[in-house]
Amino acid sequence: MAEFVMPTLGADMTVGTLLAWMKKPGDEVKRGEIIAEVDTDKGVIEVEVFTSGSIEKLLIEPGAEVPVGTVLAIIREDAELPTVTAPSIPAEVLKPEAIIPPTPAKTRLHISPAAKKLATELGVDLSQVTGTGLGGRIQRADVERATSTKPEHEVARDAASDRQERMRRTIAAAMTRSKREIPHYYLSTTIDMSNAMTWLAAENLTRPVVDRLLHGVLLIKAVALALHEVPELNSLWKDEKLIPRPAINVGVAISLRQGGLVAPALLRTDQLNLDELMKNFRDLVKRARAGSLRSSELSEPTITITSLGERGAESVFGIIYPPQVAIIGFGRPLECPRQVEGQVVFYPAIKATLSADHRVSDGHRGSLFLSAVDRLLQDPGKL
Repeated sequence: MAEFVMPTLGADMTVGTLLAWMKKPGDEVKRGEIIAEVDTDKGVIEVEVFTSGSIEKLLIEPGAEVPVGTVLAIIREDAELPTVTAPSIPAEVLKPEAIIPPTPAKTRLHISPAAKKLATELGVDLSQVTGTGLGGRIQRADVERATSTKPEHEVARDAASDRQERMRRTIAAAMTRSKREIPHYYLSTTIDMSNAMTWLAAENLTRPVVDRLLHGVLLIKAVALALHEVPELNSLWKDEKLIPRPAINVGVAISLRQGGLVAPALLRTDQLNLDELMKNFRDLVKRARAGSLRSSELSEPTITITSLGERGAESVFGIIYPPQVAIIGFGRPLECPRQVEGQVVFYPAIKATLSADHRVSDGHRGSLFLSAVDRLLQDPGKL
């Protein structure tokens, strides 16, 4: 038997609210399949199962708030399932007219337990309520709006403000813990992006607009490959010991439209080619802002990249997101001067920074990592 537990979906997460089960006892499940939805400060998260078998028992009812690590369900794994020989079916039974079309599935509302309880108390028809939460989820404020005389736009604005405030508190708590517990050290370097930008411009000319690459995917892939050379940065620090991670899952900081940010992972980043990486990155940003991330994307990052984009500052020194041991920052692209044959010329560059845990690595190893990122970006066609 395997235990399906409330996962850790963020460094500062201690509890989560089970919103819904996607399966019932007796149903078969496959590894990676979504079987539950959990509500956290960062929104509604789709939780995957990490074994294959069948649901033996559901232990927690939807609406319950439970601590991280609590067993939510028991799964009978495939190896434990009895072998059943299917009886033969007479050919005459397999007639077209015997096939019954499936009944269309009933649409399931996304609603918080508090909102559902309030709606029941007030007699509010939830099918007539518009959700303002992540992914259209109905929250308590939406139910209150349905019975309130306050203008709808004011209630929606208040709900968005509440979400943003909760997100800010969660981020602040995690970062305070990080600065208090992790001995940070910081390094920076300026990377010549001439080769990368020239290659990228030529490559994009051969592509339809929708398939063009952003320079950010080159940075992500270079970081992922550089970790092969300094693998201790692709680790976690838990229970006062280093836990190396074999898979490279680069987390990318994504700003949310309603405020705050999340840093979900691009799973197996080093194994993706640039086309796959660009496709997965776009999808991850879209789902993060729609509130439909998966649990593995929040629980599996092994290192994080924060990038300020084309309108940001020249450099950023990030705060490590525990239990990770490093974060890489990229500022906006710059035009930097240098002297060539007695003349000043300008070249495209980007400032890369590393914030790392001194319990795990030191300035020498960190410098080797940044140098590897630089070297890899000088030959972008091989990324």
